[in-house]
Amino acid sequence: MASEVGICNRAIQRVGGTRIASLSDGSKAARECSIAYEPSRDALLRSHPWSFSILRARLATDSTAPAFGPALAYTWPTDALRILFTNDFDNDWIVEGRKILTDWAAPLDIRYVSQITDPNAMDALFREALAMKIAHAICEPITGSNNKQASIRQDFIDIIAEARRVNGIEKLADTSPESNWIAVRS
Repeated sequence: MASEVGICNRAIQRVGGTRIASLSDGSKAARECSIAYEPSRDALLRSHPWSFSILRARLATDSTAPAFGPALAYTWPTDALRILFTNDFDNDWIVEGRKILTDWAAPLDIRYVSQITDPNAMDALFREALAMKIAHAICEPITGSNNKQASIRQDFIDIIAEARRVNGIEKLADTSPESNWIAVRS
């Protein structure tokens, strides 16, 4: 069973530190992991449309319209880290702050990357990439070694590429690729 402490212990193992029992156990490794865990998780979730983190929502129009430009505003879901697209594939909307501005009438159907906080809901390769991201963040404070940090960075790049590749295999493309026949005619 996956846990925040388990992910952090994987990161600590990678930097050569001593395992922790909790994120509040008072050790330097626990303090560094406690600081790095949430921002690393959210940044990694936001960086890619991970299949396990995509949710759908139907949004109602805000009561206050934008001052100018698009006629309607919609507030992001509270757990949204990134809006993927709305209604169809047109780019007839913009994001400003935590609002989607558009002329599309309610309800506005969206897909978004959700802030997944339960490690058991995360893909195994994502958890490994998260551990490497945390290891990179905590390496210098714990070890004082830039060389070790560079090595961990390369490991992170390798694991994130693998995680994205596997994630991409599990999803259908958002749009069908255009055939050469159609492309030449355009």
